[in-house]
Amino acid sequence: MNTSTQNLHGVINRLIELCHDGEKGFAAAADALQDATLKNELVRYSAQRGDFIAQLESTLRKSGEKPVAHGSTSGAVHRGWMNLKANMTRDNAHAVLAECERGEDVAVDAYRDAVASALPEGIEKLVMTQYHAIERAHDRIRSLRDATKPA
Repeated sequence: MNTSTQNLHGVINRLIELCHDGEKGFAAAADALQDATLKNELVRYSAQRGDFIAQLESTLRKSGEKPVAHGSTSGAVHRGWMNLKANMTRDNAHAVLAECERGEDVAVDAYRDAVASALPEGIEKLVMTQYHAIERAHDRIRSLRDATKPA
């Protein structure tokens, strides 16, 4: 495998890890909230990340590579912190959404880096589509966070 192929697989595997983190993080955040509307929205984002994982894994398998099967260590730490914070704040939607936004900041940055790298055309289109969806999710989470800010 040449260096550019290794680099491509590294970029895609990093996105898969982050999508695993988002899938689990949004599910944990939804579990920490009582508001049904917010819960449902976060569950949808979790499912979206699951779809992104499947798409990225399929891309790697087509090239004969094996995708990562887990999230990142930092994602696990972030979810642990989010769970602790949610338990301490008892359904504090603002605090939970602030943690979701922090996770989305990481995802946006990673996708921005991936888009800036030299990806093959078909993969670039997939990554760009996911990137735009993640940017929209980030902006939505931020607006929900701001709307739930305590007075």
